[in-house]
Amino acid sequence: MSEASQPSSAAPAARPRAPRPPPVSVTPAAVERVRALLAKRGKPSYGVRVGVRTRGCSGLSYTLEYADAADPGDEVLRPTDDIAILIAPKAAMFLFGTEMDFVEEQFKSGFTFRNPNEKGRCGCGESFHV
Repeated sequence: MSEASQPSSAAPAARPRAPRPPPVSVTPAAVERVRALLAKRGKPSYGVRVGVRTRGCSGLSYTLEYADAADPGDEVLRPTDDIAILIAPKAAMFLFGTEMDFVEEQFKSGFTFRNPNEKGRCGCGESFHV
């Protein structure tokens, strides 16, 4: 058997993986609001952590809290050099593809989440299900 006809023992070269998009995109308005909240907190903070918890009539609600450090498993997003948005590990599967925004209207203001995974929301809009 010639060298050309012998089977190769080398493993095929692995194709490089395309970078995975971040689970959450953050609008400029949300970045500015997070920046303002961190500045007003009065103590150094690593960033804010986005999560979900069981609550409400539809099952899940979004949570947002200050983070003094990244927890093991957190996905860290850096929409700007000075802002860190952490995604809690248990929340990532519910949030993939979500856009985090901050909206100011005449009678209310707050963070909003446009989540393509939502299958429905409760009547008051406080909770959702996937």
